[in-house]
Amino acid sequence: MYNPILDIDSYKASHFNQYPPGTQNVSSYIESRGGKYSHTIFFGLQRFLSKYLSKPITQANIDQAEKFLAAHGLPFNKEGWEYILHEHQGYLPLKIEAVAEGTLVPASNPMVQVTNTDEKCYWLTSYIETALLRAVWYPTTVATLSFKNKQNIYQYFRETSDLAEEDLLNQLSFKLHDFGARGASSTETSEIGGLAHLVNFQGTDSILSILEGQEYYSACMIGYSIPAAEHSTVTSWGKENEYQAYEHMIDQFVVKGGILSLVLDSYDLNKALDTFIARPDIVAKIKNSGGTLVVRPDSGDPATIVLEVITKLDKIFGASVNSKGYKVLPPYIRLIQGDGVNTNSILKICQVLKDNGYSIENIAFGMGAELQQKVNRDTCRFAMKASAVKINGEWHDAFKQPATDSSKTSKKGRLKLVIVDDQLKTVREDDPEYEAYEDQLKVVFLDGKIIRTTNFATIRKKAAQYLHTPVEYYADK
Repeated sequence: MYNPILDIDSYKASHFNQYPPGTQNVSSYIESRGGKYSHTIFFGLQRFLSKYLSKPITQANIDQAEKFLAAHGLPFNKEGWEYILHEHQGYLPLKIEAVAEGTLVPASNPMVQVTNTDEKCYWLTSYIETALLRAVWYPTTVATLSFKNKQNIYQYFRETSDLAEEDLLNQLSFKLHDFGARGASSTETSEIGGLAHLVNFQGTDSILSILEGQEYYSACMIGYSIPAAEHSTVTSWGKENEYQAYEHMIDQFVVKGGILSLVLDSYDLNKALDTFIARPDIVAKIKNSGGTLVVRPDSGDPATIVLEVITKLDKIFGASVNSKGYKVLPPYIRLIQGDGVNTNSILKICQVLKDNGYSIENIAFGMGAELQQKVNRDTCRFAMKASAVKINGEWHDAFKQPATDSSKTSKKGRLKLVIVDDQLKTVREDDPEYEAYEDQLKVVFLDGKIIRTTNFATIRKKAAQYLHTPVEYYADK
């Protein structure tokens, strides 16, 4: 049974009796302080609010927490939680404001602001930090990583393809496929991380992430995949029957006008290309199928292997030269690289293909653990900090300013996020200079109720509008 009272870092349980006497309200915010990306794509809050925070606490939750924390060595604010149970019917008296999901937010600007709405629950704002920060940093980081890869691929795609922009964008949405489900640390990690990737792309093998979008973002079918071979379906035929396995799969899918991703390096990639794929009868079968064979290497240095494979496919099937001078394979043969794929290797592969005269139109990428798993809270240096405290009817600034690390200095006061000269800017809520500016931090949650919702199509559309906005990637951070 999920217990929101215990979804905390342990020390949170002791904080209710650490605030100054007369404390009435605490206001905190969440931001990315930088890290690997100059901007982040905000995503994931609505799912958390709907799945967890909008559910009332119960007496059973309180009883469990009291017993557990006593054994754990911590005090328990039983009076405070029973007050919420009886006076608020178990719903948390909080106001949460946030930017619209899908918004590209420059680092060091608040995405979320939280304040308690009942003065007796001043301790609640920071109490939920553990769950709320986790609910925001992870999907936002994955969405940002995915978005930056989309920008990188798009740049090379435009430079090497003469497709019309609409056709190019349609193909772009399938250029990075999510292979991350099996490498995620948990089912929920895969659900959340896979959904964050789908903000930017439509290719995925993470089925649960699609279901999560349907459940919490009114999504329809937002992700697509194709039949694909794996090593077990090849090696089960035995090494001596390797080519029979390949031909069987081509007959099952490609010849019937479909698409098949075929892994060719269970034994010897080059031999499979030279002695099977290059066979005249196989070439004719693929060419006349009406379908598409997607060749997948799965080992070796990614950039080296991709160039070797595409060169062989060019030799076997031929290629046309587009108006920009880059080679494009026939539409019935393509390549996907899913091994060793990360931001740096994608850039290297794209550059190698471009340098050797091949269009990015020929290739798609699959990303596994690098997409869903190899991120952490410090990838974008996420933090939730108190910025204002109301004591005896008067608001006071609350901020940290460590002498040993000025980059951790936090913001002061109740905050407002405004647009100035088409750029997001953080100001104080009480600054008269910005009184007429619309606050981009909108109330999304109030006293246990979700006030404002969005759907997945709207989030995608919003994120897509930033495709041309420069986002810096700092690989060494």
